[in-house]
Amino acid sequence: MPQLMNSRRDAETQGDLNDISGQIVDAAVQVHIKLGPGLLESVYERVLVHELGKRGLAVEHQVPVPIVYDDIRFEEGFRADLIVEKSVIVELKSVETMAPVHSKQLLTYLKLMDCRLGLLINFGAPLLKEGIKRIANNL
Repeated sequence: MPQLMNSRRDAETQGDLNDISGQIVDAAVQVHIKLGPGLLESVYERVLVHELGKRGLAVEHQVPVPIVYDDIRFEEGFRADLIVEKSVIVELKSVETMAPVHSKQLLTYLKLMDCRLGLLINFGAPLLKEGIKRIANNL
């Protein structure tokens, strides 16, 4: 299985993750205030990458993440919307209502990548604070 986070994981503390996730949430709120709900997910992704970059955070977007099954490596297992500071996976949505499967999906991504923290952010929510879910993997 891919272990993209191992080099960073040893140095991470819960405080680091809380600081990074706090900055991500603050940036997402700013984007939502300026753009409002109802745009395509891809628009929010581009603008959020820009906003996080302005804050000095390292952001990768649409990162292909391979999976291993039956000792076969599948290069395009899934794409992570955002990986911030090689530590936090951010899954973006722009839907009326999030479904339980969205949280399960992010938790699976966290496990596959051996990552400890993820944020599920739904820009379709009227108030963004109602559209943010923090998901931990053995944190």
